[in-house]
Amino acid sequence: MITLELILGSSVTLAVFLYFSIRKSNLVKEESSYLLADRKTSLLPLVATLVMTEFNPSTLLAFSGAGYFAGVWALSLPFVFLVGLGFYTVSVAKKWKEWDGYSVAEVFEKKYGTGMGKLASVLLILAMMGFSATYVKSLGLIFGGFFLNPNPWILNTSLVVLILVWNLWGGLVSIIRTDLVSFFAVIILLPILLIYPFIYFDLNINLFLSTVSIEDGRKILPPGFILSLILITMFTYIAAPWYGQKIFSAASPAVAKKAVGISSAIVFLFYSLPLLAVISLKAAGQILPAGQEGVPFIIQNFFPDIAKGFAYIVLFAIGATTLSGVWSAQTTMFIGDFLGKEKKEKSNKSRAVLLTLGFSIVSLFLSNLLVDSILNQLILANIPVFALSFSLLAGFYWDKASKPGAYLSALIGVSWGSFTYFHFGQAENYTFYWAVIGLPLVFGSGVFFSLIFPDSNRITSVKK
Repeated sequence: MITLELILGSSVTLAVFLYFSIRKSNLVKEESSYLLADRKTSLLPLVATLVMTEFNPSTLLAFSGAGYFAGVWALSLPFVFLVGLGFYTVSVAKKWKEWDGYSVAEVFEKKYGTGMGKLASVLLILAMMGFSATYVKSLGLIFGGFFLNPNPWILNTSLVVLILVWNLWGGLVSIIRTDLVSFFAVIILLPILLIYPFIYFDLNINLFLSTVSIEDGRKILPPGFILSLILITMFTYIAAPWYGQKIFSAASPAVAKKAVGISSAIVFLFYSLPLLAVISLKAAGQILPAGQEGVPFIIQNFFPDIAKGFAYIVLFAIGATTLSGVWSAQTTMFIGDFLGKEKKEKSNKSRAVLLTLGFSIVSLFLSNLLVDSILNQLILANIPVFALSFSLLAGFYWDKASKPGAYLSALIGVSWGSFTYFHFGQAENYTFYWAVIGLPLVFGSGVFFSLIFPDSNRITSVKK
């Protein structure tokens, strides 16, 4: 039921977000400002935008939902990001800012030639299409309860249109401003999300901790599955365009490295709190049709209407800036890799706006036509990114990496990831076979073919 308090809470919160997101958007004129925020983002805004880039509705619902079935052992899921982003911090954060390019695929082009650069760009754009589709789907799930389960096409289209109104015209500048507001709003929201079920059900800590034993939790989320997610996160985020774009916007390499390190700890905390909140529903005996409905259930049933309005808009902002960030990264990569580089720094933002609009339409259609299980599709979209891990790290650290090594390691990575998905299937924990066997396959083949087929004109550095 929509009440005056609900409308008030959502309207005030939405007005605050829109003010900071749209304010001064008309001052963003050039394409480089639209896509890279003039490369001068300081530490706090960079931390906020990196955290909010990763803290997205898809992973929020998937991870917190796992807590409903696996109990406190499910905290191993947010731990994945603590390790994965920590690896990014020490391996490539400073390298990316020192490169300070326009698209992460430019590194592949510099090291291995134009063909590999284009291949990397295509693989990364395809992966981002998958990610953005799951983000649209998760926003629809969150707001389905708010609007009493409307037609998903109508709801998701309305959400995408509002996101475009929110961030389309200001680009990365608007995204970072919105992320900064979202960051502080989430700091307010998450403790409330955790506390309300405890108060409502009058839970005690012993009942909470004993709801699902660690042993039972390990059966539901096997350690091998967690290990595979750690490896997937470590070796996909290093090439992630949506992170690379934010790093390019940093004021300096030192700021970039420090920001990613801080954000890794905050992302772990941000995902842990809602997961614990959903565990409390299990402890109280609350029946849910699916674990991923836990967070929407808490907001819909336990929050006062004014707080409910605030929560829905904050969750929408989380999804809006994550989606906008992925669309922006797709646009940046497409322009940098396919539309010519000689004019990109000086051109106005019109083509970037049109491309962003196009990518948003694609994600809307994919979300309604292909996405059913959020976590499974979210993991599946990582296959093309994982396949590029050898060629990226070798581009930064190994002078002997060659074109044949890069091409064949990418081909083997995509082929092996696809094979494990279709052969073993989701029920057989394909991610373990994909990551644990696939990682040595990707790196082993890259090293082997680089040594067997060395480049005659080897580029020993990808520094600009």
